[in-house]
Amino acid sequence: MNEPPPAAPAVPLRRTPLYEYHRRHGGHLVPFAGWEMPLYYTSILAEHRAVRSSAGLFDVSHMGILTVEGGHAGALLARRTTANVPSLAPGQVRYTFLLESSGHIVDDLLVNRLDREEGPGQRFLTVPNAGRADEIEEILRHHRGPDTKISRWNDTVALLALQGPQSRAVLEGLFGWSLGGLGFYRAAFFPSRPGAGDPAGALDRPFPDALAETVLVSRTGYTGELGYELFVRGEDADALAERLLAARVVPCGLGARDTLRLEKGYLLSGQEFHRDRTPLEAAQDRFVDFDHPFVGRPALEKERTDGPAVRLSGISVDAPGAIPRHGTPVRSNGAVVAEATSGGLSPTLGHGIALAYLPLALAAVGTAVTLEVRGRELAGRVVALPFVRATATRA
Repeated sequence: MNEPPPAAPAVPLRRTPLYEYHRRHGGHLVPFAGWEMPLYYTSILAEHRAVRSSAGLFDVSHMGILTVEGGHAGALLARRTTANVPSLAPGQVRYTFLLESSGHIVDDLLVNRLDREEGPGQRFLTVPNAGRADEIEEILRHHRGPDTKISRWNDTVALLALQGPQSRAVLEGLFGWSLGGLGFYRAAFFPSRPGAGDPAGALDRPFPDALAETVLVSRTGYTGELGYELFVRGEDADALAERLLAARVVPCGLGARDTLRLEKGYLLSGQEFHRDRTPLEAAQDRFVDFDHPFVGRPALEKERTDGPAVRLSGISVDAPGAIPRHGTPVRSNGAVVAEATSGGLSPTLGHGIALAYLPLALAAVGTAVTLEVRGRELAGRVVALPFVRATATRA
């Protein structure tokens, strides 16, 4: 009698340097992309509102933290992403996509340029999604030249995201930094102790060694609000988080991060794409630089000429209590034309919202559709993205 093979042993979940901090503050910990992460502390709604009105702190140390260095580092990243990476200015951050040859998205990631362009070497910090970090690292290693070094820093570096209209005031008050010169999608090193360095930020520091005396601060965000990402040594992360909470910042979990990004129409890996959508279908044309060769470019050029068959669109559902979810059927004239890739209740708007890849004929703003929510057919309409506009992002 044949017996089934024994089940593979469960892989332990990884923990960020802020694990004990999460437990101290009542974080509801759940598995996420191989990590044990807080879904919420008090409630998703309260944390969402804190980010929209004041400031909230997220642990995003589970995201990939990789450096790509060497004479051809920029060429490697340009060949493997949709960004013309060598053209980035020192300190510039670029949102970009790594594609398959078919043009489908493997992952979206951030690329930070940390060198000054003056020497023979180039230094970039790349941040892919947690669930794709191992794969992105492997792809880059496979394509790198002998003069290019790739390093992973998740074991020694933590990443905190401070988001909300009060985030700048909080950081300037705690550290004495001058953040007014740090533009949107820019990064610089700031002193970790007041009076210990340039309060306006500096570049061309070795990463992560420079974190012994500095904090690498980038200004991007996944919430649509003014916000900053803080790269620090793992051993310093807990104390920094506690300082921020003492300044009346609210600890926030993955639940609020998801509702905040959905209100902005931002993509979520594994929902808006899973090797099945292109940046053009995802309405991300502005992040594709066609001025350089990259894997997937021929497929995207053809799609750009022919036009994508579908387009990621926002759908508003105004019926009280109607909350669309991932997989909710979207119909037109009785026929299913799409499924929601993401959906939920917008805390800011007070009604249901969803994202879906609609045929171009139905993607125009104002088009009427119906959604099947818990067996009920409810009216919806296509709306412009983002669902919610933030006023402080570029302040």
